[in-house]
Amino acid sequence: MRDPFCAVVTGQSLITHDIRHVQAERFAEVERFLQQGDVVFTNFESTILGQHGGWPTKGKYFGYSRPEVLDALQDIGFNALALANNHAFDLGPCGIQSTLEEVEARGFLHAGIGINETHAAKLGRRHLGDRQVSLLAVDAGPGPANMYAANRTASRPARPGVNRLTTVRKIGVPDGHFRRLARLGGHLQSSHFELTNYAQPDDPPEVAGAEINFYGTVFSQAADFGRLIEIDPQSAEIHLSAIRQAASQGDFVIAYLHHHHWEPGWQDVPRWVQAFARMCVEAGADLFVSHGAPVLQSIEIYNGSPIFYGLGNFLFHVHPDENEWDPPEVWQSIVAACRYDASGSLQTIDLLPVVIGGGDQPLGSGTGRLVPMAATGNVARGILDGFTIRSRTFGTVIAISGYCGTIVVPPAANSADDRHQTRVDCDGFPYPK
Repeated sequence: MRDPFCAVVTGQSLITHDIRHVQAERFAEVERFLQQGDVVFTNFESTILGQHGGWPTKGKYFGYSRPEVLDALQDIGFNALALANNHAFDLGPCGIQSTLEEVEARGFLHAGIGINETHAAKLGRRHLGDRQVSLLAVDAGPGPANMYAANRTASRPARPGVNRLTTVRKIGVPDGHFRRLARLGGHLQSSHFELTNYAQPDDPPEVAGAEINFYGTVFSQAADFGRLIEIDPQSAEIHLSAIRQAASQGDFVIAYLHHHHWEPGWQDVPRWVQAFARMCVEAGADLFVSHGAPVLQSIEIYNGSPIFYGLGNFLFHVHPDENEWDPPEVWQSIVAACRYDASGSLQTIDLLPVVIGGGDQPLGSGTGRLVPMAATGNVARGILDGFTIRSRTFGTVIAISGYCGTIVVPPAANSADDRHQTRVDCDGFPYPK
């Protein structure tokens, strides 16, 4: 019989400063919460400037980190990192190689980048606690094709890069607007603004039926304005097959998704993300985590596995001139401890609300907000109440006590039919839905 197991997960860690000098009791409380986990997981939302060098591959939203930030993450308790995200290629292939070397030298469980596509798609695997833990990490964009890893072919060398979940973004427009776009596109092309030239560095997107490629954006004829994200089935199957293989070995499997296809309401869960998350759980994932939208979204318990649709930020060292991060929700999140019994069944999830930079008043962006601190007062209750309301949409009810929250998963919720319908009353005891 195996020992009980605890997986702690956080918001993403965009860390560019060493934080080991920070001395604050409420930060120490967060550290203690992290360190109870057998696996302690975050997304490393950066790339390492190391011995391979590198050069900036983007403009304003470019960033990198020095290797010592990995020591800082390890020091506060992290032992598992997703590396697939929109900043992983900010220093190009050289940054990919340096990040891999520095992460591996410190013994992190990691996944999400590689020296070619095959390597990037490989699940990380390490023995943590009493389990073999496997980690899949993918990025769904949007991003240029040249940031994603590619295998060698007869005419092209291999490219280091990010593990990709291929998606297609289409913008739905009503008939009248669609026809006007088609006419405008025709006029532009007749004036020699050819589509292929303006698609670079990507290839022109494929279109079919009532669709238009308007210089890299696909518009689709629809009843109303909207956005549609389509997951490429072949790409998804590659990743789902890897999850099945790891699960068949008896591994504890973490599936991770990073994306920037946000909804207009940042805290809303995109339907395509819910569909992919559930597919990962059905393939055998014990835990699903997603980041990208810089805010806390919600949690669903599906087939006995927690799905964290968006955990927002844990560390968020942005440039002072980035003034779009003013909403207080950007600086607030939770840390979650998922507890499994010896048989591998999820039992409880403890929730610790945190606010980056501390303080009990809502704060906008600014310098000096280095670390997350345990939230208190109205801020803590506001974080938990909002998370509770959004999660209730997915059939999950959270018990709040003081400045913490708990989800109790009853045995019935681990049956095939009932796992995703867990509810908890205000005292933490399950009751029928």
